[in-house]
Amino acid sequence: MNTANSTVSDLLRMHSRPARAFAVLYAVTCVVLALNTAPRAEVHWPIAIAVIVCVAAAYALVAVEGDPLPVRPALAMTFSGAIASASVLWVVPADPAPHPIELWPFGMSTTILVFMCVRGRTAFAWCGMLLMLVVAALWSYLTGPGIAYGLGLTITSAGPVLMGTVCAYTIRPLARSIYLLRARSMQRIAAESAAAAALEERDARLSSLDASARPLLKRIVSGEPLDENERIECGLVEARLRDGLRAPVLQVPEVDRAAAAARRRGVEIVMLDDHAMDSASPEVRRAVYREVVDVLDSVSQGSVTVRVLPPARAAMVTMLVKGEGVRRIELGHDGQQTGR
Repeated sequence: MNTANSTVSDLLRMHSRPARAFAVLYAVTCVVLALNTAPRAEVHWPIAIAVIVCVAAAYALVAVEGDPLPVRPALAMTFSGAIASASVLWVVPADPAPHPIELWPFGMSTTILVFMCVRGRTAFAWCGMLLMLVVAALWSYLTGPGIAYGLGLTITSAGPVLMGTVCAYTIRPLARSIYLLRARSMQRIAAESAAAAALEERDARLSSLDASARPLLKRIVSGEPLDENERIECGLVEARLRDGLRAPVLQVPEVDRAAAAARRRGVEIVMLDDHAMDSASPEVRRAVYREVVDVLDSVSQGSVTVRVLPPARAAMVTMLVKGEGVRRIELGHDGQQTGR
């Protein structure tokens, strides 16, 4: 999601399908390296534990949401490298010196630590790195070669973690800036679109007004007396303008035609809008328009008041019809008459 709340994990698509595919490839690599280590191992099940721990850490890295990485998963990943390394070193003999491929837990766990840095847990990653170094030093001390020997074999793993730390302190703030600028750009575009839509609506209304009012204004300017039909048309134009100001949500062609026909029959029509229809769906609006048209077409004298109620009311629209009698019609939020 490209919003101001997006993170570097979103920028790097840490939770995407390609990232999960990378985790699968990581798991396959662990298995292959473990199989190559197994022939020299005294027992095999600790190597399986190392594979399980590394794969679980990789899966959590791409599956767990949140930025920075939540504390509990981060803490588990911190110990994963030390556990995997200890499991393999426990069963691999120190003499002769282990082949570099037999130290695979250090390299695979370092990958996890690097991405922990990227996901905002740099301190946890360095704790994990120190734990792996302690495991290597303790292993070499207990097996004879000495602490320096174990550190020499594994200290190079600190290099990628250092690079991950540098990236974390440069990419993470940059990611926030990128998404903040993108969010502001989207807000600006939305505001410009709304302004353009408002201008387009205004132009449409001006065009409609020009088509209906200009001939009458020219007739008035000519100084000649208006006949009865022209006076009626002037009244209709004035009423339509008033409806557009008081009830813009009801200004659709079918309602306009029905209202104009009713006014020509001498019916007084008042339309009011208190915004309950602002969030109504197009289907509900069409249902309301049909009901309003039916009522306007059915009245031959008196008055009709159509009011769109405030949003918090039980009904959405009321129509008060005064003629030979008085009727009150209510439309619910589904656009249908209530009490049928």
